[in-house]
Amino acid sequence: MLTFVLKRIAYAAPVALGVSLVCFLLVHLAPGDPLSAILPVDATAEMQAQMRAAYGLDKPLPVQYGLWLWKVLQGDLGTSIATGRPVLSEVGRAVSNSLILASVATLIGFTFGTFFGFVAGYAQDSWLDRAASAIAVFGVSVPHYWLGIVLVIIFSATLGWLPPTGAGPQGSGNWWPDAEHLRYLVLPAITMSVIPMGVISRTVRALVGDILHQDFVQALRAKGLSEFGVFKHVVKNAAPTAIAIMGLQLGYLLGGSILIETVFAWPGTGFLLNAAIFQRDLPLLQGTILVLAMFFVTLNLLVDVVQTALDPRIQRA
Repeated sequence: MLTFVLKRIAYAAPVALGVSLVCFLLVHLAPGDPLSAILPVDATAEMQAQMRAAYGLDKPLPVQYGLWLWKVLQGDLGTSIATGRPVLSEVGRAVSNSLILASVATLIGFTFGTFFGFVAGYAQDSWLDRAASAIAVFGVSVPHYWLGIVLVIIFSATLGWLPPTGAGPQGSGNWWPDAEHLRYLVLPAITMSVIPMGVISRTVRALVGDILHQDFVQALRAKGLSEFGVFKHVVKNAAPTAIAIMGLQLGYLLGGSILIETVFAWPGTGFLLNAAIFQRDLPLLQGTILVLAMFFVTLNLLVDVVQTALDPRIQRA
């Protein structure tokens, strides 16, 4: 197992390096001047040259990448052009908020998705299967930003049960695990959980349907094992793939929540990315994308390890 983990880490290292290169180049190839957000309209050529030198934008791209990567390896993601604060502190606060939201949404989606998937898998071609499958299709088809707006109109504007935006009372930028802050988490978490619920439900339904038709299940029933005992074997065989899907969905939600966080003004990475794009804040944009990409690479590594621990056949393959 240790050898397998070391191999996966060795595979992840060049992927991480490639991701950092792509992140750097994509941001630099985007149109617009990143210093336009802080330079006055009537800035002289000398002032522009000084600012470019201060942010290292006067050097060739390969040199800029090398210097940037060296600073990143030392834990320095640079300074935000728009706010003047360290990028690491800005991204760290946003990532913690997004991780809370994505984790809760993934948990909700995994719980309900697994339930609907098992119901549909055990009752294939019945009305329960059709109902569960319809819910799953709705989850993967509905635009989540539109669903968020609808939930805000119903539960905030009309009924007044839940707050519409923010992470806490009085525009708080940090979420805390108490009853008051929990109310601000409900609507965005439910909205974000719909897609993973649909994906996991469809995956689990296919897995359960395939496992139930395998020979070992028929053998277990022929030996007189109870249906609950058969169910435990089905869960054990479906768990590795379901957990892998859940891990990937967590990564997708963490990196692709920009629309939901904008709708609910949730102070996470999506909200931060939106602000960085419109302000053309190059260091903040690079730092946020890099942290999200590295999180996704790390999450894939963890999913591989957990999946192998649950199913040793993967390691032997």
